[in-house]
Amino acid sequence: MTEFKTEVIKQLKRELPKLGNHKKAIGAQAYMKDIAPFLGVMTPERRSLVKSILSELPVPTSDELAATVRALWKLEEREYQYAANDILGKYHMQLDKKFLADHCEYLIKTKSWWDTVDGLGSVVVSPLTMKYPAESLMRKWNKSSDIWLVRASIQHQRGRKYETDIDLLFELCAPHVANKEFFIAKVIGWALRDLSRIDNREVIRFLVEHPDLNSVAVREAKKLTK
Repeated sequence: MTEFKTEVIKQLKRELPKLGNHKKAIGAQAYMKDIAPFLGVMTPERRSLVKSILSELPVPTSDELAATVRALWKLEEREYQYAANDILGKYHMQLDKKFLADHCEYLIKTKSWWDTVDGLGSVVVSPLTMKYPAESLMRKWNKSSDIWLVRASIQHQRGRKYETDIDLLFELCAPHVANKEFFIAKVIGWALRDLSRIDNREVIRFLVEHPDLNSVAVREAKKLTK
C-alpha cells in the first residue's frame, strides 16, 4: 500500500464517522433506496475533510489514485465512495489514458446507483474523454447490458456546449430510444435538452426521426425546444 493510499484511508476511516449524524444517515439511506448504509455526513463537511487530508500529502500518480479509490469503493458506507469522487475531482489531471477502461469501468459497475455513476461522469468520464480519444470505449459501454455503463456513455458528451460531438451523441442515444429503463431514458432526455441550448434544430430533427423515443426522454428534451 502506497503512502498516499495508506494516509487517505486511515484518516478518512478515523475522521469521517465523527462528522456523521444518525438521523441524517437514516434519511439518506431511505432516499437512496437502501443502496448502501450512510454515516450521515453532509457534503460540505465531507469535502472540507477531504481537502484537509489531501493538503498534507504529495500529489498522487494515476496508479496511486486508482488504488486509493478502489479501496474506498470497498468500504461499506456511501460517503467513502463520495470521498473517492472528491479525490478524483481534485486530481483528474493526474489520471492517465488507461484509467477509464482499467478503473472507471469497474467503479461504474460496482455499488451502482445514479449518485456515484453521475459523480464519476463529472469528475472522470467527461474530463478524460475530452483529454484522450475514447470513442471506441464509449461505444463499448453503450452496447453493454449494464445500464450504468450505457448511462455513462450517453452522458459523457453533456456540458460540452459547442464542442459537443452531435453525431456521436445521436449514435449513442439511437439504440436506446425505446428503452423503458428510467435511468437511460432520463439521461437521453438530459443530453438532448443540453444540446437544444446550442442546436435546437438538431434536437427537433432527432425527435422527429425517433417517434418511439421513451416519453420520459421526450419530456426532458422538449423543455427547451420550441
